[in-house]
Parts: sequence; C-alpha cells; structure tokens
Amino acid sequence: MNGIVIVDKPAGWTSQDVTARLRRVFNTRRIGHGGTLDPMATGVLPVFVGRATRGVEFFEHAEKSYEAVLHLGITTDTEDITGTVLERREAAVTREALEAALEAFRGEILQVPPMYSALKVDGQKLCDLARKGREVGRKPRPITIHELELLNLEGSLARLRVRCSKGTYIRTLCKDIGEALGCGGCMEALRRTSAGEYSIDEAVPLERLLEAENPGQFLRDVDTMFRGFPAVTLTPNQEKRCRCGNSFSLRLPEGTYRAYSQAGGFLMLAKVENGVMSTIKSFFEVS
Repeated sequence: MNGIVIVDKPAGWTSQDVTARLRRVFNTRRIGHGGTLDPMATGVLPVFVGRATRGVEFFEHAEKSYEAVLHLGITTDTEDITGTVLERREAAVTREALEAALEAFRGEILQVPPMYSALKVDGQKLCDLARKGREVGRKPRPITIHELELLNLEGSLARLRVRCSKGTYIRTLCKDIGEALGCGGCMEALRRTSAGEYSIDEAVPLERLLEAENPGQFLRDVDTMFRGFPAVTLTPNQEKRCRCGNSFSLRLPEGTYRAYSQAGGFLMLAKVENGVMSTIKSFFEVS
C-alpha cells in the first residue's frame, strides 16, 4: 500500500506509537509521520505509507495550526500540565492584558527550546538530560507565529489559536506568555487542527483506523500534500525524460509544479526555471 493517512491522534499515544501500530495495520516497514506531537496532544498527524514516505521530508517545513489551552499561574518543569509544578502564583489577568501581551509573540520571534524535547546537544537528547536533573544552555531559535488569537478566557484558562512555522514549541509559547504577564503559565491542553495541506476535518480517529477491515480506504494519494501547487500534464516524450531524471524545456512561469503523465499518474514535484522543468522529487513507481 502507498499513500498518506491523516490520523486524529488520541491523547496518551506518542507519534512513534502510532507509526509502530500502523506498520502492522498496513503490513509494511516503510512508514513515517509528518511532525511529532507530544503524548498529551491530539489532532492531525499525517502518516506516510510505502512509497509515500518519499514525501516526509517536505513536511519538515509545513506550517501547522493548533488550539491550545494556557493555564495561567502555574509553572512546571516540562512547560505543560503533566510536569512537576515549580511555582504557583495568582493569575488575575484581564482579557485586555492578555490581548496586549500576545502582540509581542506575533510575527518572527526567538524561542528557547524546552529541556524536555528531543533536540540533541553533543549527541544527547535534552529530555534525557532533563530526566537526570541536568539543564544545559540552549540557543534561541527563530520561529514565526503567523497567527495568534485569543478565543476565550475563563478564570486562569485561556484558549488560543496558533498558526506557526516548523520548530515552534506551543508549550514554550504558553510558558513565555505567562512570564510576560508576570504570573507564569503552562500548557493545559493541545490539539493540532492542521498540518500542511491537511485539516482536522480530514482526519480519521486512530481507533476507527485500527478497527477498519480495509484500512487502505483511508489512504490519500501522495500528490494531495502538494495540492497548493499547480498541476501540469507532460507529453509522452517529456514523461520519458522525467523517468530518466532528465530536465526538459517547458514554457511555463517559473515556480513549483505537480507533474502528471497522460494517464493521470503523479510523476514528480518539479520546478521550472528559465523555461526548463527539472525534478525536485520523483514519485513514480520504478519498474
């Protein structure tokens, strides 16, 4: 089987747990996921099966959207509610004060990765060091918060909508917002509502997928992850050159394209520069 299944990940599962289980469901070792979700988080987790795993690398740069609950007044070692509480403070925050604080976190900002993360320092994962009680310096990394909206504020719980670039830690964003307000904060809950071209409306609950007699019915063609790019159908001669890895002349505006055969098969993600089309990544079956 080949394709992409959009899983609605339940709480309590790691992203690796999901892919490990789906290896058995789809009876293949060629499987990967697009963007790690913390165990407590739920929502959109694209899983790539078979030849579709060639598309995983493109998901590294995909924008993602979330709905998060920020718990004001509580600081934890993991920056989310599952961690050890380090401090509790009064959180008498008004909607106006919170709205004002959010402004500083929109656009391009610097974020210090949390200790409880899979990032490596000198070959060791930060989370492994953190579990040993060690803390090491981390360099701030540039990220982009494209959208940050306050949906609701009830007492010390604030529901936020976030659309962000790769590499963004939402729990760190919650912690930093709490610090900016002077009361501290941590992430209470997190749900990913979109990843790249895929939204939560397209996602299949994991339980339904595991119980399905025909799980292949939920696989989407790999070209759906590139549906934001225009499509072009190649001539037989152009297709032959494509399959040989050669570039060829094509009168199209410069940019990125989905290239298809005359029969409608997805051949490659391609780029056009100076009237020449070349392969970014091929996706056709090799005979």
